[in-house]
Amino acid sequence: MTVFFNKVAIIGVGLIGGSLAKVMKAQMLAGEIIGAGRRRESLEQALQLGVIDRSAVNPASAVDWADLVVLATPVGTFETLVREIAPHLKKGAIVTDVGSVKGSLVKAIEALLPAGVSFVPGHPIAGRERHGVTEATEVLFQGARCILTPTKRTDRRAMDVVQSLWTAAGATVVEMDPDMHDHVFAAVSHLPHVAAYAMMCSVAELGAGSEQYLNFSGAGFRDFTRIVASSPEMWRDICLKNAKNVVDMIDRYQSSLSCIKKAIHRGDAKKLELLFRQASDVRRGMQ
Repeated sequence: MTVFFNKVAIIGVGLIGGSLAKVMKAQMLAGEIIGAGRRRESLEQALQLGVIDRSAVNPASAVDWADLVVLATPVGTFETLVREIAPHLKKGAIVTDVGSVKGSLVKAIEALLPAGVSFVPGHPIAGRERHGVTEATEVLFQGARCILTPTKRTDRRAMDVVQSLWTAAGATVVEMDPDMHDHVFAAVSHLPHVAAYAMMCSVAELGAGSEQYLNFSGAGFRDFTRIVASSPEMWRDICLKNAKNVVDMIDRYQSSLSCIKKAIHRGDAKKLELLFRQASDVRRGMQ
């Protein structure tokens, strides 16, 4: 299925939104791409880089007559944004997003959209520790997965259109229940980011001379904390919007740490090795 949009509005022209715009430019999938956002400086960069054709500080004006609207801002802004743009969406428009929280947020957005406008929730599993439109690239999604989380209200035609867009971007599209999505990604994405932020805070809180500790950090520490360079605003919103699942996973993580701590405290080499071996075996089994 070939997709073509006369007008696309991307609200939030950062790494993900900008990369999707670049895909559509490279493959001539859109007649015009309008970028909207809060920071005029970012929009100017996007224009200079040729990522978008026009910019709008006001999202409502950006979505006028748009065939496709992409929400690519932090998930904490979605409901406010949808309330703002809803009266300006044309009948037949498709709204999608790239947020990594679904669940109740999907239901809230569906309830805010007018009749005749389709919502297809999406989450491309792609990114870098650096963010911003200057990092955007049309190859970001190649070989990645994109999770679509339709509900009973999702229009099948709109679903096919969005799936075709992500396929054109080089992603493998997978469908998942919105609530299941939030359980899964609390474990494999949200918790690792929280743990990395906590690790960085732990070293930083050593006090005077903590910089010297960081100077001696090796590949393990640097690999583990690499994702801390991601957008703090984005991860703040993800944790708050998926709070219950994230807190549940933190509890599980603390329980695992507690088992390891006890084994070390008791000098229980057998138990410690068993815990490490079990984790190592699971990790080696990952593809």
